[in-house]
Amino acid sequence: MTLPGITTAIVYHSGYGHTKRMAEAVAGGAAASLIAIDAEGNIPESGWETLNAADAIIFGSPTYMGGPSWQFKKFADTSSKPWFEDKWKNKIFGGFTNSASINGDKLNTLQYFVLLAGQHGGIWVSLAMKPANVKASRRDDPNRMGSYIAPMAQSDADAAPGDMSAGDLETARLYGVRVAEIASRFSAVASASASTR
Repeated sequence: MTLPGITTAIVYHSGYGHTKRMAEAVAGGAAASLIAIDAEGNIPESGWETLNAADAIIFGSPTYMGGPSWQFKKFADTSSKPWFEDKWKNKIFGGFTNSASINGDKLNTLQYFVLLAGQHGGIWVSLAMKPANVKASRRDDPNRMGSYIAPMAQSDADAAPGDMSAGDLETARLYGVRVAEIASRFSAVASASASTR
């Protein structure tokens, strides 16, 4: 569902294409702009402008060695420039991650995103989806990873991006919808509050 007047930006790094596919699924739900962090950990200047103007920012990175990729960390460190000027304060934030293992310490990556959003004075959006954790659950069920903070995906180390779980991608899409909806509600309340001053 596209929400008029709400802009969402997804900034992500993808090493092998799986996180990119997840970013595209989130973008499909949020009608968001995609900003890819390149192999050197950089985004174009226009990407910073998009992030500064967005109502909501969603972070994405694969989980490598127990946390986000170094390319994402470089982006995060560079975001100290908008941090210094409070450019992302009171924005809505979210995130997502993927790894080859079922666990793969994905929780640590999502917690890193929450902390980064908190440093920017942002408001985090949880997944708000019950896990698929009964005997009848299947690989393509939404939230099969059982996350509450934000979407997690698992892609076998020898699997192509096209082999990703449909359930993981649907979880990502639904999360994009939720982030955009929360941003819309927050924007409406902020506008109403400003008009009564």
